[in-house]
Amino acid sequence: MTKEMNLEERFQQYVDAENKVEPKDWMPEKYRKTLIRQISQHAHSEVVGMLPEANWITRAPSLRRKVALLAKVQDEAGHGLYLYSAAETLAADRMDMVEDLLSGKAKYSSIFNYPTPTWADIGAIGWLVDGAAIANQVMLCRTSYGPYARAMVKICKEESFHQRQGYEITMTLAQGSPVQKQMAQDALNRWWWPSLMMFGPTDDASPNSAQSMKWKIKRKSNDELRQEFIDKTVPQAEFLGLTIPDKDLKWNEETGHYEHGEIDWEEFYNVIKGNGKCNKQRLIARNKAHDDGAWVREAANAYAEKEAERRKKKSSAA
Repeated sequence: MTKEMNLEERFQQYVDAENKVEPKDWMPEKYRKTLIRQISQHAHSEVVGMLPEANWITRAPSLRRKVALLAKVQDEAGHGLYLYSAAETLAADRMDMVEDLLSGKAKYSSIFNYPTPTWADIGAIGWLVDGAAIANQVMLCRTSYGPYARAMVKICKEESFHQRQGYEITMTLAQGSPVQKQMAQDALNRWWWPSLMMFGPTDDASPNSAQSMKWKIKRKSNDELRQEFIDKTVPQAEFLGLTIPDKDLKWNEETGHYEHGEIDWEEFYNVIKGNGKCNKQRLIARNKAHDDGAWVREAANAYAEKEAERRKKKSSAA
């Protein structure tokens, strides 16, 4: 027991000194499990996050928009792969993680359980959802676990492009006809509050945050990140001539921050429990994609086995 405590103390000192923890380093079991939970949920969110936007690839209003949206969806798939690989360095099994997602056992970001009824929603997702994701993820470039931090550097670069793409779509609509501007406003109304929920519960209702911050897995609290996002996004909406759907939103000169209305946490927890507008639809789509792709996985495994056998024979002959 004393030896374990000494190891944990040394580990904390190592992290406090801003060193990166690598896969072969000793780490507390709770640290490892916390990372597996967070990284796998992050990976699931990237994969499920493709679905609301992929719905619009065939209906994008121009070839330029179609190509950009295709590239974005492809990026999200890549992000999922980076993150599953990062989780595997912690001895997590990829197939177990995928099975947990397909069965509904694993969680992913609640934001992806909302529908995208118009093209303006694609702009709002890029501007608001990816904007909130960047606020969350930039700090993860400095997370204490090395493989996760390195994966996040590339992911954040690509997410930054996604956010600009979404803002440009929204700007085009906001500067278009009255009908187009109303589309942009309606999309903002739909996505504003779910975007604020992306940062997670308030600090006093987030039991894992304190330990994650102590281990430097997280660098800022949920409420800090949410406030930064609001402070950056409100001026962007004003520039577009759009109205944030919060009657209690106001600037506080004393604090230098915007004050905002109460978030509907009942809706947040209801969506997490599987009762959102698109929860069932998302899981059905993921399971269908997994089943339809079985032949690809089987072919890849067969090829890998043949290559391994070929190398073995070549090595024996030498």
